[in-house]
Amino acid sequence: MVSLYSSLATSPSKNTRQTFTRRSFLPDYENGLWKIEAGFVRTFTYLEDGTTVALGLWGPGDIVGRVLSKLEPHQMECLTKVEATILPLEECPRLTETLLAHIQQAEELMVIRSYKKVDTMLIKLLAWLSKKFGSEVEKGRLIDMRLTHEDLAEMLGSTRVTITRVLGHFEQEGMIDRLSLHRIVLREEDIWYYEI
Repeated sequence: MVSLYSSLATSPSKNTRQTFTRRSFLPDYENGLWKIEAGFVRTFTYLEDGTTVALGLWGPGDIVGRVLSKLEPHQMECLTKVEATILPLEECPRLTETLLAHIQQAEELMVIRSYKKVDTMLIKLLAWLSKKFGSEVEKGRLIDMRLTHEDLAEMLGSTRVTITRVLGHFEQEGMIDRLSLHRIVLREEDIWYYEI
């Protein structure tokens, strides 16, 4: 298991672009942030009992870093192959915009996780992912983030088994198409009426 407490490097090399493999972690920097150039990153922490708590999902153009959170531990995991550039904190051009983006995403995810039923939480999460990260395809919007059922369960505080069951139901209802490599096509015109 990866250490929950990453050692902090203090002097990131300015504007150094690095490539990370899927499921690797972005290193923490005391005085630096990561600008995601390509790929997707999730930020999360752990509770004392080992439960994973999702903090956010980030893609190209987003900025992440340990210095944006007070939570300990704080992890930044690559969901796909990721290319990211180190930005020294004092030279981050859009720090206020970055902080606002983190606050806004935290609020959006808090609302999604506040629904009582997993079915509703999951369809809201898929709609949010398709809007933020999806791309238009013939049958709807493609969510190509390689999110596993376990990833989705952790985002919603659910279980992998429940997510698998609900996704199967959504597929039977024609609301989604599941493709290989954990990709999902959301048929947005079919979800607006969805009521649990």
